Amino acid sequence: MNHWLMKSEPDAFSIDDLKRKGQEAWDGVRNYQARNFMRDGMRVGDKVFFYHSNCAEPGIVGVAQVATDAYPDPSQFDPKSKYFDPASSRDNPRWMLVEVKFVKKLKRTISLKELQGDPALVEMPLVRKGNRLSVMPVGAAEWRHILTLE
Repeated sequence: MNHWLMKSEPDAFSIDDLKRKGQEAWDGVRNYQARNFMRDGMRVGDKVFFYHSNCAEPGIVGVAQVATDAYPDPSQFDPKSKYFDPASSRDNPRWMLVEVKFVKKLKRTISLKELQGDPALVEMPLVRKGNRLSVMPVGAAEWRHILTLE
């Protein structure tokens, strides 16, 4: 099993939204590396840290699980969608998504500042300067360590 971190802005889609819905498509990813992680790396059952970004206190707020294999993101074909991509075709879709399901909301936010200051996490992509990916892998040891911080 692999472990992941997926970022969402809480005013767009929060951990509470996922809890209410139960399961949701992770659409709108328009970065090739993040897309490749979803398409080539994620498997049903993989665990995901749900991360709130671009907010007063960015950080890990919950746990989700990959619920489906990757499939074409339908928003790329919708001219009314902000994620529309006229260069993508149904025969050769450019953008993929997975669906994630709610597992739990953490008792508290594990803030980015706390993660950045933790010596056990110095190799984690999230805490490296300049890493702005919305989907990224989390090592098994990092996953276990972060869960102890809750």
